This record gives sequence, C-alpha cells and structure tokens, in this order.
Amino acid sequence: MNTLNDLTLSLKNTDKMPVLFLGHGSPMNAIQENEFIQGFRNIAKEIVTPKAIIVISAHWETSGTEVTAMEFPSTIHDFGGFPKELYEIQYPAPGMPQLAEEVKNITISSEITLNEKWGLDHGAWTVIRPMYPKADIPVIQLSLDYHKNPQQHYDLAKELYQLRYKGVLIVGSGNMVHNLGKVDWRKLDENFGFDWALETNDRMKQFISDGNHQSLLNYSKLGKAFELSIPTPEHYLPLLYSLALQDKNDKVEFFNDAPVGGSLTMTSVQIGN
Repeated sequence: MNTLNDLTLSLKNTDKMPVLFLGHGSPMNAIQENEFIQGFRNIAKEIVTPKAIIVISAHWETSGTEVTAMEFPSTIHDFGGFPKELYEIQYPAPGMPQLAEEVKNITISSEITLNEKWGLDHGAWTVIRPMYPKADIPVIQLSLDYHKNPQQHYDLAKELYQLRYKGVLIVGSGNMVHNLGKVDWRKLDENFGFDWALETNDRMKQFISDGNHQSLLNYSKLGKAFELSIPTPEHYLPLLYSLALQDKNDKVEFFNDAPVGGSLTMTSVQIGN
C-alpha cells in the first residue's frame, strides 16, 4: 500500500489548505452573472491555488464509495429542460488517477472503488469553473454511498485530512437547505426564503460556528423546520464531509449566504484560510 509520501512529486508537502462547502443551486448559475458566481470567484482569489481538487457532489450517489480515476473526465450535463447554451459548456479539467489511488489507499473505514466512467457532474463543474476558468487544475470526484449514515460519511471524510497538507482543495458541493418540491418558482431569482428555511439555515450556521458537529450529524432529530429543509440527504451530506475536515485551529467564514426560491439556500462555508 502506498503512503502519502509516495504521492506524486507534483504534490509535495504544503501549508494546510482550506476546505470549502459550496452551495451550488441551479445549473443556470453556470451561464448567469450573479452574486453567487462572483462569490466563487472571490474565494478562489483569496485562497492559495490548489495543486488538485476533490469534489464531493450531491449529484453522484452510488452503492459503495467510488472515486473518479480517469486522465480526462468528461463534462456531465446531468439535468434536463434547460437552454441549449448550458449543454454546450465544457469544463476540460484533467483528472488525476494517482490522487484517486491515494484516496483509495488512505481510506480505512470504506472500500473505495476506482471509477473511469463518471466524469464531472454539474455539482462539480458549475462551482469549480468560475473559480478556475482555465481548467488547468486536476479535479476528481468522490461519490456519496447511499448506504452510509451521516456518521459514516463524516468518519470517511476525516480520513482525507492529511491531503490538506498536499495542496489538495477538498470541496463539498450541495445546499444546506434544499427542497425542490417547495420552491416558489416565481421568486427563484429573488433572495427569498420561507420561515422554516431561514430558521434551519440560521441554526446550521450557529452549529457550525460553535463547532457543534454532533447536532448536525443528528439533523433528523432537530424538528419540523429541518425535516422540511432536508427532505432527502444528498445535498446536505457534502456539508458533513467539509465539516469533518475542520480542526480546532480553523476559522469558519460564511459567504453567498442567501436564500433563493423560498426553499433553497446558497450559503457556503470556508474552513481555514
């Protein structure tokens, strides 16, 4: 089995990288100029340019945990009913098979399978593209195993911690509040949130600020507002991956902190500098 010291010479030891959770929202953000896209750009300017990126996206759920391991991942347009312009976007960032192998090797709690078919879904490229438009930084994705409970996802993420010292930017991509069934489509372009969505988002931010990850792991016990805000877990779980990588010295900052369409929030989190 390889060790971190065997990882490719292009990933030498670095200062500790930050970790991000990015609220990705609608795929339309990819062809719109708005406050959220500007927020992604600003973060990229504020942090050290990574040597590689790992994305945990809400839009790749699998039986078992998988990691993309191809040299050239395809751009996946995993949505329907949007303008032709959106389907024409390509994000030709390279993959990094040796990093995928390292993720597989350093993970103890789960057997990780190398995947050479998936590519980059819109949970990955719609947020990474505005940050690094030249597509010159390798990007791989780690899937969400739909058999795992929140604690198991969190424990798996912790095993990736050492990669923060290899110049790797780890990004969770989802939404803290995500209930498409209750979106007010008339107000999708407005910073509007239902009371229960705002309550949940505020409580989540307080838990994050307090370092109270246990409450966030037990979100299903937090009442009706959380039940409405997280009807299914896939957009929420990437947040737990990001939080699991936080240490006691990491400061937390929020950005893009706004609701849209009543039942979605774009709130994003920067962990560390």
